Order: sequence, then structure tokens, then C-alpha cells
Amino acid sequence: MQYQIVPMAPAHIAQIAALERLCFSDPWPEAAIAPELTNELSVWLVAASGETVLGYVGSQTVLDESDMMNLAVVPEARRQGIARALIEALMEALRKKGSGSLRLEVRVSNAPAIALYESLGFAAVGRRPNYYFHPKEDAIILRKDICYEHNGD
Repeated sequence: MQYQIVPMAPAHIAQIAALERLCFSDPWPEAAIAPELTNELSVWLVAASGETVLGYVGSQTVLDESDMMNLAVVPEARRQGIARALIEALMEALRKKGSGSLRLEVRVSNAPAIALYESLGFAAVGRRPNYYFHPKEDAIILRKDICYEHNGD
């Protein structure tokens, strides 16, 4: 599947909000996504095939620590490396902005996502009891240092 990873643009917001509704029990509405375009602390990237959003990832950074807030891929495009490519592109963008680490929360029951994050070098650093609603569930906190890793060059 052909796609490009690009910064989120206004034209992507409605599709991202629709994907939020499809994938999450507590989705972000368009009114919460749109301000991320002008938030200097945010980096949001989209995997786009032409005008179609296949997936997206969003983050915010405070000082030198970043939090991945949102990541989703349309069901028909899953298991094709899009989520991995989005995370890798996000880490590179955050590295360039001087972030030293990336942290995220994931449902304890989301084994495929946990496996993906661990394969990218994330490690569990904590747990948030009852973090998620609908259904209520704990979150595992995963973290990865992104600024100081040696990439083999």
C-alpha cells in the first residue's frame, strides 16, 4: 500500500476525528484535534494515501519529554507497517526538536500494540490503575529514550 507520512493539515482533521470514533471508546472530537495544528508543543503526523488518511499519530512535548497521545490506523490498512512507520517518523521528528524521551499509555489488554511498542524498544515503566473508561481498564506506561540512542552510523 502506497502512502506518505506528512504533518497533519487542516484537511486531515475530519478523517482523523472519524478514525478516533471508529477506534476508541473515548474519541477526541474535531474541536479537540484542530487546536493541535497550532500548538507549539504538539507534533501530529498522518499516513496519507492521496487525500485519504490511513493512520495518524499525535504527541505533545514539555521540556525534553514527549507523550504519544493518539495512534490509530484504519482497520483495512492494519498489519502493513503503517503504525510502525508513524512511530518511527514521530521519534525522528521529536529527536530533531530536542526531545529526549517518548512515553505512552496502552491498555493492558492490547497485546498487539504492546508487542509493537516493545519491538521498537519501549519498556514498561509503570501502570496507571483504571486509566481507561468504557471499559474501565489499567494502562501500562511505556517509555523509550529517543535522543541519545546510537543508530549504528
